[in-house]
Amino acid sequence: MATQDHFMLRLAAVRRPAAFATALTFFIAAISGCEKPANSTGANTSGTASGTVRRLVFLTNGDDPFWDTCRAGMDAAAAELKLKDEGLVQVMDKGSEFKAEKQLAKLEQLATQSDVAAVAVSPVDAKNRAFAQALRNLRDRGVHVICVDSDVDREKYRDARFAYLGTDNLIGGQELGKAARGLRPDGGKYATFVGVKTVANAIERIKGFGEGAGEKFKDLDSMADEGDDNRAQENVKTVLNKHKDVDTLVGIWAYNAHAIVRVVEERGVRDKTTVVVFDAAARALADMSQGQIDAMVVQNPYQMGDLSVKLMRALTKKDGAAIQKVLPSYDPETGKFKEPDGDVFHTELRVVVPNKESPLKPDLFRPETKFFYFEDFKKWLDERHLVSS
Repeated sequence: MATQDHFMLRLAAVRRPAAFATALTFFIAAISGCEKPANSTGANTSGTASGTVRRLVFLTNGDDPFWDTCRAGMDAAAAELKLKDEGLVQVMDKGSEFKAEKQLAKLEQLATQSDVAAVAVSPVDAKNRAFAQALRNLRDRGVHVICVDSDVDREKYRDARFAYLGTDNLIGGQELGKAARGLRPDGGKYATFVGVKTVANAIERIKGFGEGAGEKFKDLDSMADEGDDNRAQENVKTVLNKHKDVDTLVGIWAYNAHAIVRVVEERGVRDKTTVVVFDAAARALADMSQGQIDAMVVQNPYQMGDLSVKLMRALTKKDGAAIQKVLPSYDPETGKFKEPDGDVFHTELRVVVPNKESPLKPDLFRPETKFFYFEDFKKWLDERHLVSS
């Protein structure tokens, strides 16, 4: 179908009788109504009084089922807020492929698009100066920017985004380390597996794990796979070949859990290997149900998606009360935060263990961390029609 711009140029190029111009205007309006911006949520973006639809874009660090749960939260918030009636639409882009340069290119592209109202991003490289500048460029153009799931380097680039929503990844790592300590009270030798080591959540979780596990645990290795499932498994094999005394395998990103389990099964070393992981991917849940995972520290991507849409919408509408509802330290009168870390909101953490036979009990963890046995956690997911978290 021809575009609106094509017909507008034709209209400007030639003078037409008034009746024909009027008819052409109606035709343009008709074809405009059938052109809808593409978005991954399937939302209808055509129905606003002005005809202008602005996007709230969520740019992930890559494609992982973790983000499907996040998108479910986005869609729930959009329905609750009736975004369509306000001329807004929520969009998720999972095409960065865990590559900093691809994510940067996407940000630069978004800066050229006038329909972008706000951007939520999970940075691939927390310390990347060009990435931080790209966020600043978006803000200079009036686009609201937040980080979700993983933040920029706060010491250097905090000003590049308005706020951070997501897990306190240092504490999450500490909780996973405590789980390892509870499972192996005499200590152990561990290796960590992650997609990209430059991501803030990877840095913080690995650091936190060491702190939570304590002095009796020795760090033998840390392997990155760039988001490649096959490489993730090869990394586990490499560690088992290289370190014959490794006894604790730690999955830092969601898909690392199943990669660890597959190799442990192949090698027949489950009886002497402790497996502790982040997140509850669908395959990892099946693995835990079969006794292949000893503990999970689980984030809440649904909450991340829900709050990201609510905050982006509030910023776009300059709704100070709604911003404050997400970030209580925000002062609508001054537009500033009353506390040094008021621009940070930490979403929920859970620890999940297979059953009551586990040596891990709630009092080993922080009171704020929710403790679940697998059966109860699965019910929690089912009640919300979720297959992962």
